[in-house]
Amino acid sequence: MTTPTTVKPPRLRPGDTVGVFTPSFPAHVRFREKYLHGLAVLRGLGFEVVEGDLTRALGDEGYRSGSPRERAEEFMGLVRNPRVRALVSCVGGSNSASLIPHLDFDEIRATPKIVCGYSDVTSLHLAILAYAGLRTFYGPAVMPSFGEWPDVLPETRDSFLDAALGRGPASRELTPPARWSNHFRDAASEAWKDVPRAFQPNPGWRSLHPGEVTAPLVVANLNTLMTSAGTDVFPDVEGRVLLIEEMDAALSEEERDLRHLERLGVFDAVAGLIVGKPERYDAQGAPFGYDDLVLEIVGEGRPYPVVTGFDCGHTVPMLTLAEHTTVTVTARADEGARVRVEEHMVTD
Repeated sequence: MTTPTTVKPPRLRPGDTVGVFTPSFPAHVRFREKYLHGLAVLRGLGFEVVEGDLTRALGDEGYRSGSPRERAEEFMGLVRNPRVRALVSCVGGSNSASLIPHLDFDEIRATPKIVCGYSDVTSLHLAILAYAGLRTFYGPAVMPSFGEWPDVLPETRDSFLDAALGRGPASRELTPPARWSNHFRDAASEAWKDVPRAFQPNPGWRSLHPGEVTAPLVVANLNTLMTSAGTDVFPDVEGRVLLIEEMDAALSEEERDLRHLERLGVFDAVAGLIVGKPERYDAQGAPFGYDDLVLEIVGEGRPYPVVTGFDCGHTVPMLTLAEHTTVTVTARADEGARVRVEEHMVTD
């Protein structure tokens, strides 16, 4: 397969229409009030919102919103809708990859639009990057992000708008949010509204191994990335900065996945490594921590920066980053870690 040159989608503008698709878990059915709140918040940001056909029809097949073809047809329907300028995922799940054989990548490339989501949506990010060359956005989803009560967190909102609208200078330093949270508030009850979110001070991003590099970025949920290993959509990471994040980080499973990446030669190929904050961390009785495990597997002799504790993933707030965006990563033992975006993620 010849990988196409990457293209940026056009910028989103106030008043544009955002399309909502549900590529896996039917959260829009199970947690209806939170989902509708997320739509209202998107509208409150100044966007029109249209639901994909399957989402609007309340598609629900238990663990998935519909058949693979139905879910892909919903996605392509939004791609073909001339009103829609951006596609935002309802939520993640476990099987977005099932859409891949039914997507028209030539059409996706010919009609480039912002595609935004995270977690299991990694499968679509990787496939669209591999076959359409479109830079998709690893960023907020409708229900967990815009559906935050009483409003989307300002840090999440501002990062998304900076990325999607192309606000501010092309080259800009990313700032660690002053606070972060992995507080679970159940959307199956009223807890998502009634229980105030608990935050912790953000210590900033940690420099696990020193170095500096400027290179394109590949962003992925680690668990979902591993399901693509050995397939045609596993990303080319040669000379690129790899950013991985995880929802459930039991150390035994993290060791398995990181060792798998090691055996695939990933840590020999990348130009830098960023590891996001996990939402649910479990040391499982180990006398060492997550950072220790990363360093044990990646190794201390690498010629590139290794940064951990980054804010892009399942913890909140989350920063939005587009695939293949050029970034400068600087890690210094005495200064901590810094990440700078070197270009706009959208075109005019």
